[in-house]
Amino acid sequence: MNILTGLLAGMFGGLVGLGGGVIMIPLMVSVLKLTQHEAHGTSLVALVFTGIAGAIVYGLKDAVDISAAVLLTSTAVITARAGAHFAHSLPEWTLKRSFGFFLVFVSLLMLVKPYLPPMSGMDSGWMRSVVLLLAGVFTGFLSGMMGVGGGTIMVPAMVLLAGFGQHLAQGTSLLAMVPAGGVGAYTHGKLGNVRTSLLPGLVPGILIGTYLGGSLAHVLSDLVLRIVFAMVLIWTGTRYLRTKRPARY
Repeated sequence: MNILTGLLAGMFGGLVGLGGGVIMIPLMVSVLKLTQHEAHGTSLVALVFTGIAGAIVYGLKDAVDISAAVLLTSTAVITARAGAHFAHSLPEWTLKRSFGFFLVFVSLLMLVKPYLPPMSGMDSGWMRSVVLLLAGVFTGFLSGMMGVGGGTIMVPAMVLLAGFGQHLAQGTSLLAMVPAGGVGAYTHGKLGNVRTSLLPGLVPGILIGTYLGGSLAHVLSDLVLRIVFAMVLIWTGTRYLRTKRPARY
């Protein structure tokens, strides 16, 4: 079952250019019966392998900006540890509600992103560096807290604020995901939030699924992909937002 979970997460991630954590975490909680904390930590470990494989594929197509990835990573690795500790400190019901809000936010961002005009004057010199460093700050914390790769922050920031093309932004995001996600995964592991027994199935599943999803993305229209993905995330997110607060609180 963990192989199927990784496969489904990889397919959805490949379809829309994300790491797959937004799908993998709900599946690990509902199907594999992990706690919310364990799902976030285990997801990060699996997504490190996704980032490596994806970055290699994009790199072979000259769609990775190494200098930009270094800037993103330089701040993300600092805040990823803080995000993991913050997630660990939250009660499970609070973390579930936070994750639900995050899913709804991602779905809305996916729907409106194509209609947002790039900001002029932000795509050169030191301004680009500032954008990447700040994006890394938010990405690292979000990745460590939510157990995701961080592409939902990095890719829009690079495209809309730093003048990157979509493919270059996605490839660079995948590369930056590796060290940032690795720090978050290591921290979650030290806190006991990684179910290592699931990784032999999750990792191959998500790698195969990412390849299949990426291939299918060329068949379906961008509009259909965004609408279907947004509907899935909104449905899942609203379920998490309805998580009940325990009586003792």
